[in-house]
Amino acid sequence: MLKKVLIANRGEIAVRVIRACQELGVATVAVYSELDRDALHVRLADEAYALGGQTAAESYLNTEAILDVIERSGADSVHPGYGFFSENTDFARAITARGIVFIGPPPEAIDVMGDKVSSRIAAQNAGVSGVPGTVEFLSSHTEVVAFGEEFGWPVAIKAAFGGGGRGMRVVNSADEAQSAFESAQSEALKGFGRDECYVERYLTWPRHVEMQVIADMHGNYVWIGERDCSAQRRHQKLVEESPAPAFPPEIRQAMGEAAVKVAAACGYYNAGTVEFLFQDGEFFFLEMNTRLQVEHPVTELVSGIDLVREQLRVASGEKLSFSQGDIELRGHAIEVRVNAENPAGGKFLPSPGRITTLVPPQGFGTRWDGGYEPGDEVSQYYDNLIGKLIVWGSDRPTAIARMLRALKEFRIEGVATTIPADVAILSHPDFAEAKHSTKWVEDTLDLTGVDSAPVVTESADGEVPKVRREVDAEVNGRRYRVALWVPDIPVAVGSGSGAAAAPRPRRSASSGSGAGAVGAGTVTVPMQGTIVKVSAVVGEPIEAGATICVLEAMKMENNITADISGTLSELRVEAGQGVGPGDVVAIIEPAG
Repeated sequence: MLKKVLIANRGEIAVRVIRACQELGVATVAVYSELDRDALHVRLADEAYALGGQTAAESYLNTEAILDVIERSGADSVHPGYGFFSENTDFARAITARGIVFIGPPPEAIDVMGDKVSSRIAAQNAGVSGVPGTVEFLSSHTEVVAFGEEFGWPVAIKAAFGGGGRGMRVVNSADEAQSAFESAQSEALKGFGRDECYVERYLTWPRHVEMQVIADMHGNYVWIGERDCSAQRRHQKLVEESPAPAFPPEIRQAMGEAAVKVAAACGYYNAGTVEFLFQDGEFFFLEMNTRLQVEHPVTELVSGIDLVREQLRVASGEKLSFSQGDIELRGHAIEVRVNAENPAGGKFLPSPGRITTLVPPQGFGTRWDGGYEPGDEVSQYYDNLIGKLIVWGSDRPTAIARMLRALKEFRIEGVATTIPADVAILSHPDFAEAKHSTKWVEDTLDLTGVDSAPVVTESADGEVPKVRREVDAEVNGRRYRVALWVPDIPVAVGSGSGAAAAPRPRRSASSGSGAGAVGAGTVTVPMQGTIVKVSAVVGEPIEAGATICVLEAMKMENNITADISGTLSELRVEAGQGVGPGDVVAIIEPAG
């Protein structure tokens, strides 16, 4: 068995891996950015090392910094979690080249399946058909136009590397192709470090059904049932369940066998997920995620198999502890993702901030996998997943009722969450009857009035920000230079001279922004984030609803639009600028 695992990730998944390691007696090493120095995964791990930086690129996507920590900590293995480097071949090879175990598939399998284009080719060679699409990377939006004119609109541009719906854009006509292509490339580059994209036919009313597979290094392949992940917004999942409802047994068997064929075709081992689109009794290969999925707990609850524990055993060179004939699925499990995000009537606006209260529900068949505790900060720089609520029931109606009870019991304050949207989904007759699709939340579900304004029960005003300062310290007579995070209060100079200044007040949402006087023509941003693109020009006419700028928060791009028609008289932001909730970005003089 492995001795010391470095978890190259953060949040909920880092906590999940740490707990599995603790149960096996395996030591854990956490890594963290400046913003995560007090995070839950850091507090739980046996050791923790700073990566520096704030953004993902500066920290969790900094290969050299992580390799340095591996060397300093003496870790013999690395678990990448999901996201970040989990499907990055270069990172996997950099790990294995140092004789360190990568807790995942071989780099060669990531090479084939991590790239959505080559994975389509591999699946076809294994006899598993995919949705019609290109098998080469796009070089221009004109190729999107050509594909759409040949196969019909709409089409979908997708990031070749990565997942979670990031880097995906649906294109309804040739006029949308260029902006969609540029936006997909930009989001893919920021999320996965690669901007290659491809295009495929966009199915009109599909369900997203994926198959959990796992294999060892001895040639044993097993599929452990399917998950239905059709309740999505912005191509990102909100609710997942297992088994898939209204799903014929013969399709389940065929899909499981197809998933194993795809995995075996690339010499895969460890845990992975083969994703399919299911429509009108047919299923199409979509992609393979060469990692653990966010929604893996629903499979664990119906199968009784601890997938992370099994990952660690496989990475240690052991055989799977079960065979295909041992798999017995019982009951029904449902997972909802609790994101720091306001449903806002269907707009789903990111809501970064400090969690002041977090009391997960309890009871029979109820599980909470979280990455935060009260007092922790949900940063704009990372994914907004706070945690996952999972329930098990003897059948689907029982599981739905148990989840609705649990969501009602859940108490979380300080940030807005997706819980009201989750309740709306689970309460709808379409969901109960399994009539929903991947487009149902955005095209059919009425979220009018569904809102989740953050409740704040304690004020953060007056809290002293912390800064990093280097100081000298002596330990057993030996002098060390160490870094401490201390309150940002100027240090007095000299012997008792110069009183320390008062703490700096935290900037409020409307501080200096004019948000308190917002009216028609005064355009503000609803959340903290970074302006990534400015579309409007001062002095030119603008129509109501036209995009003024694009705000990125929590890996999501949000269009900030004009509230009235008129002339843009003032523009207060530029690309790369950070903004806070309520900040004014533009002033419009009304027409006439």
